[in-house]
Amino acid sequence: MGNLTHSTGSSLTPVERARRVLAWLDRVPHTVLAIPLRLAVATVFWNSAMAKLANWESALYLFQEDYNVPLIPPEPAAAYLAVSIELAAPVLLMGLATRPVALVLLGMTTVIQVFVYPLAWPTHIQWAAMLLVLLTRGPGKLSIDWLIRRRVLGAV
Repeated sequence: MGNLTHSTGSSLTPVERARRVLAWLDRVPHTVLAIPLRLAVATVFWNSAMAKLANWESALYLFQEDYNVPLIPPEPAAAYLAVSIELAAPVLLMGLATRPVALVLLGMTTVIQVFVYPLAWPTHIQWAAMLLVLLTRGPGKLSIDWLIRRRVLGAV
């Protein structure tokens, strides 16, 4: 983190200390922040897929009776679509197609919030916040996307 005192040994004022801490925090690379975001989002959706696959009959029942997903037949189309999207989430761990996957998962989160669990907005807003960061800032340099982008577009 660096030395928070002057080289002469005198202590910093609280304002100077705050300024240095904020400057240090501002230098944290997006790549460091993106890794736990990718892990968190991928885990949420992967676990959901695993729960559905562990008891497929229950999952079909929920889509048919409880989930009010519009425009898609509840069973089996909506269930298959949901599980397919959720199974794709682990590509976020590698940083592959991060922005398109984040956009799809953001859409799915919106559908879940509006039509399935409208009272679960505190959870969904957290998912949305993580997905919006990945959508707008990307996966960071420790990702397949970054390697592809660097190779195709040159230095980035």
